Amino acid sequence: MTDLDNFTDLLDYPMYVVTTAAPDGERAGCLVGFASPCSIDPPRFMAWLSQENHTYRVACRSAYLAVHVLSDEHRETARLFGEETGDRVDKFARASYSPSEYAGVPVLDDCVAWFVGRVEARLEGGDHVGFLLAPVAESPPGDPGPGVIRLSDVVDFSPGHPA
Repeated sequence: MTDLDNFTDLLDYPMYVVTTAAPDGERAGCLVGFASPCSIDPPRFMAWLSQENHTYRVACRSAYLAVHVLSDEHRETARLFGEETGDRVDKFARASYSPSEYAGVPVLDDCVAWFVGRVEARLEGGDHVGFLLAPVAESPPGDPGPGVIRLSDVVDFSPGHPA
């Protein structure tokens, strides 16, 4: 059996912050690299969450997730959601956000663009689970400025959980 390191080491994919809220009001969010649009008609997006992650456990109880695109000027937001774990820290006490009309899912102020998606399905994929999202709301068009945060921008982060 082979791993994909020779292939994936060549990739420099965008990083996203995914946020969610459970029916009991518990909020969670994390930095995600495994995510992509996956259908044009109907529009769909897949976000993969590590089963080790606090956000995954909250997302399993939620009907909605929000996906945020960050630019270089939002590096500290990326660091907060990438290095801290909701098992120990309330990230939202240190982040500017608004609860959406969709189950109160937090929408970050420090981002270029965002969308809220209804969870249509969950797909087991090894140590990550894919959440298939149907968009229900999105931000106005944004300008990424100097660039969208990519994997190469966050390789020096110390993750709050192992992948």
